[in-house]
Amino acid sequence: MAEIYLGIIGGGQLGSMLSVAAKKLNIKTAIYCDDIDAPAQKFCDEFIFGKYDDKEKISKFIEKVNIITYEFENIPYETLNEINKKKSVLPKPSINRLIQHRLAEKDFVNKLNIRTTRYALVEKKEDLDALKDFLPGILKTTTMGYDGKGQYPITKIEEIDSLKIDFSKNYILEKLVKLKKEISVIITRFGINKYEIYEPIENTHEDQILKCSKIPAEISAEIFNQSKNWAISIAEELKYIGTLCVEFFIDRNENLYVNEIAPRVHNSGHLTINAFNVSQFENHIRAVCSLEKVPLKKLSNAKMINLIGSQIEPYRQNIQLKDNEFFFDYLKKEIKDKRKMGHITTLI
Repeated sequence: MAEIYLGIIGGGQLGSMLSVAAKKLNIKTAIYCDDIDAPAQKFCDEFIFGKYDDKEKISKFIEKVNIITYEFENIPYETLNEINKKKSVLPKPSINRLIQHRLAEKDFVNKLNIRTTRYALVEKKEDLDALKDFLPGILKTTTMGYDGKGQYPITKIEEIDSLKIDFSKNYILEKLVKLKKEISVIITRFGINKYEIYEPIENTHEDQILKCSKIPAEISAEIFNQSKNWAISIAEELKYIGTLCVEFFIDRNENLYVNEIAPRVHNSGHLTINAFNVSQFENHIRAVCSLEKVPLKKLSNAKMINLIGSQIEPYRQNIQLKDNEFFFDYLKKEIKDKRKMGHITTLI
C-alpha cells in the first residue's frame, strides 16, 4: 500500500490526538495552523504555521499531503473548498459549511423529523419583542462560538440592554428545555450503512464548558436506542466520512432533543482512548484514509474530567496516579481561565 500522508487543519488538542492515533497506524501527519504555539506540532511529523487565507502557505501544505481533514469547524468554507479542488478534504467542506451555521443545522435536523429545541432567527434587536414565548432561552450567534462563547442566556426581554449584544451579527434564539440530562453520541461512518458507533456518553457542563463525561450514561433503553438511531440518520443523510458527534438534551419528561452536531472528533469522546479497543481518533483516521473498519469493543466503563485553567497545575507536578487513572496534558503554553488544559480519564 502506498504511504499515506494526512494533512490536519488545526493544531489544538484534537489535532494532537489525531496525530498520535495516525502514528499508531504508521500514517504521517502534517498540521496546518494559525497558532504559532499550537500544541499539536509536538506530535505531528511536520508543522506549517499560516493564516487560513494564506494561499502560498496552504499550497505548500497541500503539496505535502495526499488527504486532508480538520480538528475544528470554524475554518472558512472558501479555504476548505479551494483545498478540496486539489486534494480530498474529509468530512466534505459542504458539511462543515452547513454545521457552521446554527440555523441551517437546526433546519437540516428538523427536516429529518428529528426533534430540536424551538428556535427562531434574530436579525435585529426588535425581532426579540415578538419572541417572548421563547423565553427563558439562549441567544446564540448563528456562526462561530463554542464553549459558551457568543451565547447569552436570557430570562426577560429587559435583560437585552445590559448584555451589550452586537446586533450587526445574526443570532438564533433557542427556547430552554427543562433539562434533566445531556448526552452525546459519537459515530464514525466509513461509507453507506458502514459505521462504528459508541454508546451514549453522559455529560456535565460548568459555565457552558464540558466538565465531565461518563459511560455508561444513566438513561433509559428507549433514549439509548433513539439517540444512536438519530446519530446514524444524521451521518447517513450527510454522507459523512469520519467521526461525528451529536449532542443531545433530555428533558424532565424524557423527551430527546438534538442540541448540536460537531463534524469532528469531540471532547466528550476522550474517554474512548482508554475505554474502547479503537478510539474515536483512530476510527476517524481509519475512515478518512479508507483503512479497515475494526469492530468496536468496550473494554471498561469510564469517566473523563476536563482540567480547566489552573486545575492542570497539580497534575503537572507529578501527582501520583492510580493504576486506573490516565492523565493527558495538552501541552498548551499559557494557562488561561476557561481554557481546556488537559483531562484525566478513570476506568471504572
